[in-house]
Amino acid sequence: MAILGAINPMLTVGLDGDNAWRLADYVKRDGYSALRRILESGIGQGDVINEVKKSVLRGRGGAGFPTGLKWSFMPRAFPGDKYVVCNSDEGEPGTFKDRDILRYNPHAVIEGMAIAGFAMGAARGYNYIHGEIWEIYERFEEALEEARAAGFLGRNILGSGFDFDLFAHHGYGAYICGEETALLESIEGKKGQPRFKPPFPASFGLYGKPTTINNTETFASVPYIINMGGDQYLEAGKPNNGGTKLFSVSGHVNRPGNYEVPLGTPFAKLLEMAGGMRGGRRLKGCIPGGSSAPVVPGPTMMDCTMDYDSISKAGSMLGSGAVIVMDETTCMVKALERLSYFYYEESCGQCTPCREGTSWLYKVVHRIEHGKGRADDLDLLASVTTNIMGRTICALGDAASMPVQSFIKHFRDEFAYHIENRKCLVPVDVQRAGSGFFTATA
Repeated sequence: MAILGAINPMLTVGLDGDNAWRLADYVKRDGYSALRRILESGIGQGDVINEVKKSVLRGRGGAGFPTGLKWSFMPRAFPGDKYVVCNSDEGEPGTFKDRDILRYNPHAVIEGMAIAGFAMGAARGYNYIHGEIWEIYERFEEALEEARAAGFLGRNILGSGFDFDLFAHHGYGAYICGEETALLESIEGKKGQPRFKPPFPASFGLYGKPTTINNTETFASVPYIINMGGDQYLEAGKPNNGGTKLFSVSGHVNRPGNYEVPLGTPFAKLLEMAGGMRGGRRLKGCIPGGSSAPVVPGPTMMDCTMDYDSISKAGSMLGSGAVIVMDETTCMVKALERLSYFYYEESCGQCTPCREGTSWLYKVVHRIEHGKGRADDLDLLASVTTNIMGRTICALGDAASMPVQSFIKHFRDEFAYHIENRKCLVPVDVQRAGSGFFTATA
C-alpha cells in the first residue's frame, strides 16, 4: 500500500483492509452520513457552503484557492443545467496521492461530489481520471455502481427529492488536461487545450453551463468537514490552512509513499515519517509541491512547515503536495534537464511563448549538461523564462519556467562548473551511489 503513514488521519483512517474501498466498509466508517444528514435535516445550500468556508479548505490540486469561496461563485439561481467536475487527471511528476484516494477511498470522493452538487444546485457530475491508471478508473466505476444501487446517487436520493448522478470520464494521458479548461474541452470530446479566461467556468464551463471544478482530495475532504464541523476541521490544521493534507514523498528517502498529516506539520517530521534520508546522506534540495514548484535548498527546507504560507515564504509552493527529495548525490543540472524535457514534451503548442520557449529551455539545459554549454547560457535561460511567464493562456509556461529560475538561483555554482569544465560538479560515481532520482546513466 502506498499510503504509509498518518498523523490524525481523516482520508486514510480505516483503509488497512483489502475491501476498505467497498461501500460496506465505507458505511461502517460513517460513510454517507454527511450526505444523509444534509438531506434529512433540512440544511440549506448556503449553510453547506458556509461550513466549507469556515473550514478554510484550500484546493488540494495545486492552486490552494479557498474551496467554499469557489463554490459561492456558482449562480445558484441559474435555471438550466449546472455541473460539478472532479479533476483526477493527476499528471504532475512526483504526485501520486489522488490515485490512492480513488483506489482505497473512492466513496469519499463520490459523497463529497454529491454534497457539492447539493450545495451548488447541480444535478450532474463528472470525474475526469488520468489516462494511465485504467485499473483505478475501473474501480471507481464499480464504486459508482455500488452508490447508485444503494440510493446515494441518481434520482430522489434518500427520498429527499434531490437528484444527482455522477459519471467517470477516462482521460488520455495528456498533462495539459490537468488544466481545468483543457479538461472541460476533453470531456466535450475536443482536443484538450486550455480556454481563454474570462469567461470562467463558474459562468461558462462544461457545455457552456456553470461548472465548478475541484481536485480529488478536495472533494474527498468535504464529508469530514460536514461531520466534524468547519471550525473543528480548521483546528486540525493551522490558521488559513485547514485540515490534513496528503503528501506524496519520493526521491532519496527510505520509505517513499503517501503520508497524511495536519497542515503545519514540520517538514523534518514528514521526512522522519518517510524513513529519513536514504543512506543517511545530506538533504541537498527539495521540490515541495510537484515538479512545477521552485526547488528549495535543503537547509531552508528543514526549517519549513508543510503549509501554504510557510512554503510560500521559502520561495516555493505547496502545490499538489508532491515532495521530491534530492540528496547530495544529485546533479542539479541533470535534474533540471529531466524536468525541462517533460514540459517541452507536454506543451500543447497552442501558445507560441510556451511552444517555442519550452523547447529553448530544454535544449539549452541539455547542452549544458552534456558539456557544450556557453558562457552566456545562464543569461539566455533567464531571458527565455522572462519571456514565457505571464504570456500564455494557461500556467504551463510558468510551470516550465519556475524550476529553471529556482535551480539556477540556488545552485548556480553547479551550472557554472558544467559550463566552464564540461563536466558535472558531482562526480558520476557519486551520482550512481545515490541510485535514485536523476542519477547518472553514462
